[in-house]
Amino acid sequence: MGKRGFEKISKEQFEKDFNNHENLNALYNQIKLPFRKTIGSAGYDFFAVTDYIIKKGQTIIMPTGIKAYMESDEWLAIYIRSSFGFKYNIRLMNQVGIIDSDYYDNKDNEGHIYIALENQGSMDKQIFKGESFAQGVFSKYLVAENDRATNIRDGGIGSTDRGNDDE
Repeated sequence: MGKRGFEKISKEQFEKDFNNHENLNALYNQIKLPFRKTIGSAGYDFFAVTDYIIKKGQTIIMPTGIKAYMESDEWLAIYIRSSFGFKYNIRLMNQVGIIDSDYYDNKDNEGHIYIALENQGSMDKQIFKGESFAQGVFSKYLVAENDRATNIRDGGIGSTDRGNDDE
């Protein structure tokens, strides 16, 4: 079994990303690392760091305080929890979040995972601090025999588009 798992982001990164919250030390110390609830669960639950309200029709971007490490031929898929989709019509903005192995601790980005949610339901939804709202599933991937990837990631979300030559 390869090395994969979750860590809190650094306290410095946390202070930057949560700068409008009071009592940052206590909030940082209360971050829950994702975990599976049963031995048959594929997904590791992500938990809200603070309370959020998503008004109907609104989109919010939730910082998790978490980063993930994994083997170089793996990725972490982020999905909404089934109950959020079924009961409340809450969706991930990008449908499935893809966390690449090189998102973790690269040159310009520590790897903080943000999860963008959209409320497509008919009423506001409150997400309480500590409530699980999304899940991550680790997977292996294959590479085409004529793969030419040579670039090294040096940033966060959207950084693989910067400075790359497309055909």
